[in-house]
Amino acid sequence: MPTSKIARLESDRLLAVIFEYMTKITVETDIEKMVMNLADLGKELVSADRCTVWLHEQSEKLLWTVGGHGVQKITIPDDSGLVGYTVRTGKELNIEDAYCDSRFNRTIDEETGYRTDSVLCIPFHNAEGSIIGAFQAINKLTETKIFTDHDLELLKIASNFAGKSLEAFILRNELVETQKEIITTMGEIGESRSQETGFHVKRVAKYSYLLACLSGIPESEALKFKYASPMHDIGKVAIPDSILLKPGKLTEDEFVLMKQHTTIGHNVFKKSKRELLQIASIIANEHHERWDGNGYPKGKKGEDIHIYGRITAVADVFDALGSDRVYKKAWPLEKITTYMAEERGKQFDPRLVDLFLDNLDQFIAIRDEFIDGSDV
Repeated sequence: MPTSKIARLESDRLLAVIFEYMTKITVETDIEKMVMNLADLGKELVSADRCTVWLHEQSEKLLWTVGGHGVQKITIPDDSGLVGYTVRTGKELNIEDAYCDSRFNRTIDEETGYRTDSVLCIPFHNAEGSIIGAFQAINKLTETKIFTDHDLELLKIASNFAGKSLEAFILRNELVETQKEIITTMGEIGESRSQETGFHVKRVAKYSYLLACLSGIPESEALKFKYASPMHDIGKVAIPDSILLKPGKLTEDEFVLMKQHTTIGHNVFKKSKRELLQIASIIANEHHERWDGNGYPKGKKGEDIHIYGRITAVADVFDALGSDRVYKKAWPLEKITTYMAEERGKQFDPRLVDLFLDNLDQFIAIRDEFIDGSDV
């Protein structure tokens, strides 16, 4: 076969490998899985026995990896070994025999019983050009057992992609954390209007997450639901104090105004393209709907009510009944569970009530962890 055709086939294979891993990495939300995908990419590109992605914690002068082939999480000083040299100097390394290089740190080999021979080590950068880590490939799996200049160029591709991917991952996580913090703060503001504590939104969020997991919702989705849950009553910020803080029963007209907090909360978030705020919009709008169709704002019935609304209804009522409010004292647990059972198939999704009552001890544990007036 002509050399040009072999080269073309090799290029096609490499492109296929790169695109395969790019697809996996760009959608990954777990940093450990993401780093392992990056390590797998490097290993396959250069036919190495092992590959590790090291991250540089500059403020602490540490290098660490959450995983790699044959190793668990490792933390070393950033002036240690070949990877430390690469991160400090920004220089690429192609070492034929690590044990003949004075910069090589044998500690990990001695601890694991592994024998490092050939090594490739390449730094990767963020968008500003700062080194944020390094790619390290170990032991070439060919007859020569030596990495070539071509391998070095291929690992540069993986290294460049690693820098961009990890920086994007960090920024995306920071954005999500910021959204979560804003959501929780705004939820607490909404509760403070009705003289309730911030622990109410924390408890409802934890109850909702637990019930979502028990109901079979995947954990990744249940977590998003948990983060958005504190916004369930954000619409209360627009309800007059004369209604919100009234100690007695509301008049019919007052109750009409009170019910508007669901629609107000929905309208605040419905145009957002952020996933957490879209979920918050659904929760705010549907957590006062009833299984029997007698709820508000739209009188939805049964499974026409979004599962987020049905779960929040159980979590919110359980917490509200067990808390002091301006219009009532907290109910004892036995009275609450009796009410929840009586409202099975009426106010609440019957399956969710069964899950709640069958796992009551877990909900009580959450309640006891976040007691109003505590310093938790």
